[in-house]
Amino acid sequence: MGETITLRQLGPDDLEVLLQVQEGLFDNPIRADQARAFLDDPLHEIVVAFAGPQVVGMATGQIMFHPDKPPAFFVAEVGVRDDWQRQGIAKQLCTKLMQIARARGCAGIWLATEMDNGPARALYQSLGARETGDIVVYDWDDRAMDG
Repeated sequence: MGETITLRQLGPDDLEVLLQVQEGLFDNPIRADQARAFLDDPLHEIVVAFAGPQVVGMATGQIMFHPDKPPAFFVAEVGVRDDWQRQGIAKQLCTKLMQIARARGCAGIWLATEMDNGPARALYQSLGARETGDIVVYDWDDRAMDG
């Protein structure tokens, strides 16, 4: 590939950036109403990776407030287009997203991934994450992961 990768934190004025993302990076096609709600919510963050004008990677997360502890940050999704993987883009995206979370006062950062997702587990371990092995994920309506 060899093209320079640039990262950009998106905000409320960046709806067009998301609407122009080619299918295949996110799990589903971008919905304008959902993208607008995401970008307008100050608790949600998204960082995208550009190769020229094309978005080739993304990482999203959300600040969570609790009445009894400092804010925490949940990394919701990390993705890089297949033909751009194994070039350190996901690591750059995660690093930037975590910097944003820390700058916003988050004391803890966490995520969950599938046990058989070796590449994701290797990525998070390379970023210094601690694998807890003590979390069980529950969902309702069988829709939490597939939108």
